[in-house]
Amino acid sequence: MADLTIPEGGFWPAPQIPQPNIYPMEWRVETEKLAAIYEKSKRMVWNPADLPWDGLRPDDFTREQRLGIMYWFAVLANFDASGPAVFARATIQAFEKHEEDPVRKCFFSITRDEMNHEECCQRTIAKLWPGGPLDWTPSDDLESAAHNNIGWLYHNGGRYWNGYSSAVGKYSLPVLFTSFMMGEMAASTLFRGMASGTQHPVFGEMFQRIGRDESRHLQICMTILENEWPGLTDDTKALITRQLRAGFVFLSMILWEPPEGFWELPPYFLANHRVLMDHAREAGLGVLSYEEQAENWRVAMARIRVIVERWGIAFPAIPELDLEGVQVDFIDPEEIIPVF
Repeated sequence: MADLTIPEGGFWPAPQIPQPNIYPMEWRVETEKLAAIYEKSKRMVWNPADLPWDGLRPDDFTREQRLGIMYWFAVLANFDASGPAVFARATIQAFEKHEEDPVRKCFFSITRDEMNHEECCQRTIAKLWPGGPLDWTPSDDLESAAHNNIGWLYHNGGRYWNGYSSAVGKYSLPVLFTSFMMGEMAASTLFRGMASGTQHPVFGEMFQRIGRDESRHLQICMTILENEWPGLTDDTKALITRQLRAGFVFLSMILWEPPEGFWELPPYFLANHRVLMDHAREAGLGVLSYEEQAENWRVAMARIRVIVERWGIAFPAIPELDLEGVQVDFIDPEEIIPVF
């Protein structure tokens, strides 16, 4: 065996690595609960391809119903399709900032789950409306309305992605995770209602599985926030209040209806959105009524209010749901951290 080479005066120290950087590697564990959640996520992995897709037959629906279902999943994809990219970028940041190992792994698990959720949108649309959401040519006014609405919706999604791309390196973990928590609370609320309301077994199993994932994501967010919220500055608390209002406005497109004066939408968008949602509802997808959606959203926001006020964070006024709170001025779209 060759002898070691030891330079005179000892080994030369390696240069310091400029930060942020994923090196040096480390596997520090500070929050055992997060490590346990990550282990659970590995046991709960599921494959969207295993859903009973043969039971989803286009001939079982009218053309209007198929278009309505496609439209609903296209709206959902504006949120769910951003999920993998949002959490992939957050995962990279967690490595660069040397967050503890379970935080990085939990981010990775959410990224994987969100890819499954996006795949559900992809498979449903491909099955019922080939070429959707946008790679098809409308043949009448109803189809043109759906195609145009989706185009406007994705225009807004692109604006918010630009905002997130600049925000992820700028905002602290408490601000980012409050936004994530808002999205996961909304998602678990949505899919719980959809799973109980749908009349189709494919969607029932899909929504149940997605809802279970989102509940676990919410548990991850709450565990991290319990560590991060103590000792927040007043400025950070005020920023979180604004993010709560921004999250309500952003997520209302899929949870309820988009509030006026924020989304860049043509004046006919909402009327056509309601017609298309009615067709999805008539198809038995499980879309709740306007009043049921409002009540679900109100319950979710009430839960969030209890959580944040416990840490001295002011809850924003949500006049659309008759919820009192701190008045938040106009929010620039690039302030929003889009997540679902």
